[in-house]
Amino acid sequence: MSALEKYKKRRTQYNLWGKKQQKRINNISILRFAIFVLGLIILMRTYTLRRYYLFALVGLGTIILFCYLAYLHKIIENRKKYTDALYEINETSIKRFNGDWKHFEDTGEDFIDENHNYSYDLDIFGKGSLFQWINVAYTYIGRQKLKEIFTEKPQNEQSIYDRQSAVKELEQKIYFRQRLEAEGKIICSNKQNPKELFSWIKERNNYILKKQVIWFLRIFSMVTTITTLTVVVRIMDYVLAALFDINRSAPKIFYLIPYYIPILLIMIQSIVLRIKKQDRMKNLIIAEKYNDNIKTYRNMLRHIEKHKFKSEYIVNLCEKLYDNEGRSASKQIDAFSKICEVIANRRNTLYPILNPILMIEYHWTISIERWKIKSENEFEKWINTIGELEALCSIAVIKYDNPYWCMPRIVTGPSMITAKNMGHPLLGEKRVCNNLKVEASHPVMLITGSNMSGKSTFMRTVGINIALAYAGAPVCAEQFYCTIMDLYSCMRVSDNLGQSISSFYAEILKIKNIVKASKDEKQVLFLLDEVFKGTNSRDRHTGAMVLVKQLSKAGNLGFISTHDLKLGEMENHKNSKIKNYHFSEYYRENEIHFDYKLKIGVSPTRNAMYLMKLAGIEIDESN
Repeated sequence: MSALEKYKKRRTQYNLWGKKQQKRINNISILRFAIFVLGLIILMRTYTLRRYYLFALVGLGTIILFCYLAYLHKIIENRKKYTDALYEINETSIKRFNGDWKHFEDTGEDFIDENHNYSYDLDIFGKGSLFQWINVAYTYIGRQKLKEIFTEKPQNEQSIYDRQSAVKELEQKIYFRQRLEAEGKIICSNKQNPKELFSWIKERNNYILKKQVIWFLRIFSMVTTITTLTVVVRIMDYVLAALFDINRSAPKIFYLIPYYIPILLIMIQSIVLRIKKQDRMKNLIIAEKYNDNIKTYRNMLRHIEKHKFKSEYIVNLCEKLYDNEGRSASKQIDAFSKICEVIANRRNTLYPILNPILMIEYHWTISIERWKIKSENEFEKWINTIGELEALCSIAVIKYDNPYWCMPRIVTGPSMITAKNMGHPLLGEKRVCNNLKVEASHPVMLITGSNMSGKSTFMRTVGINIALAYAGAPVCAEQFYCTIMDLYSCMRVSDNLGQSISSFYAEILKIKNIVKASKDEKQVLFLLDEVFKGTNSRDRHTGAMVLVKQLSKAGNLGFISTHDLKLGEMENHKNSKIKNYHFSEYYRENEIHFDYKLKIGVSPTRNAMYLMKLAGIEIDESN
């Protein structure tokens, strides 16, 4: 079964489940209303007949049944949230498969960095980007991990192969991937940066954990609670006696404590609550702020812990989810989540009344601090594990949707790239594939060709496939071999008015970084599109020649596109490291066409005049 067929089948399945769950929810709502009305009628009838025992029994039964149905209603609603999320995920997967992914909401625009070595030129982030195409990470850390994978150089070949093995395993685990995505998707506020949460968990309020402080708070709040309850019972006894004209019936023990005792105790506790209140409020505010995030982390960890993996890379990741005593991360975060849930519900009318009596703030703070001591050193590891798996699942989507793309082989030695039928991964059915072989003997490929013939697209094709290869992802090719190199590009430059930088100077700064990297004896892969296009033709030609010679001598690997056909003569120089390639166009029925196929040699054609004529510019070719 193809990926598209699988997505359609799952979409139909979840759509059907969703409808059934909605029907159950509606039926339960109707049943709750019916039970409420019927119970009210029976209660009224039994009361008028003075069947007080039956009245109490029916009332209790109605409350229990109503609460049970409310509980059942909530469970089915939660299940439906997951069903709806999984339906949307498969709907999105179908759109991605069919090429309709440029409307996806998360484009990764927050990661755009015009000064990065290559990500801006290669459309790694932003509208119509690689990130927008494949991202299925919903947590802040997951998105960050995916960004790092595509923008940081891999440590070595083994790190790439380890990630490849993880991607191959996750490719087949479609349920695991989609359920992990659904866990993140159903919580809307999970993209908050957890840096504040990580820092807060490492902070300490040591005074609150002193034994004498804890015993004082427990005993004092317990005494206040008991004395307050005795007074409350006494007041209720007075009220009932007055209403029903009967003698007071509360035991005498409730009349032993004077009214002023609980009042005095509550006043003392109110003063105690002011001590270091700011520290406690910070605890409560952060716990409330990240309550939804912590729920998400807990649910994602539960899902991860249920699965067994074979890939050594993922196994090592999941080992971080258990401490030395064998306690799982999900159980530890579940305890924290329950504390945060209670704190998040403090904004009700009872809290201001109960807090001076029970000193709830202190007891919550004690619970938080105790949890911090147990889990502070592990929490960030757990969240990073979630993020890493989200990023790997995003890459696995590429492999699942494109099973015929190859996993690249990473080789050692001099810089090289060899590819068979390599195409641009974001172009879908529009892509045209080319073979490529660039080795140490001729490491610089000079690409000429007319306007719109495909020079820039070809270089972006090379760059984005290299980025995929280094990420441990499949590449859009039948075969792909490369070495690990520092990737640099200078393709998309523009004026920066804020910094008073012209496009030409911005290009110079990018090229400066490439030259510096090559002098540092790094293995550099460079992509230069229309080098020095911001200056006159003589300076451009001279500058380009010097630059090409310098970069080719350093043992780098590179691609340079140009309209300057004279640069092609450098191939014939003694000990030249340059090889000429070109893209060309052809004409049919007075229309221009491009085949986007890479050919050997300098371009024999030009189309600028033809395009000017199409624009309505009258050109006298006799002059």
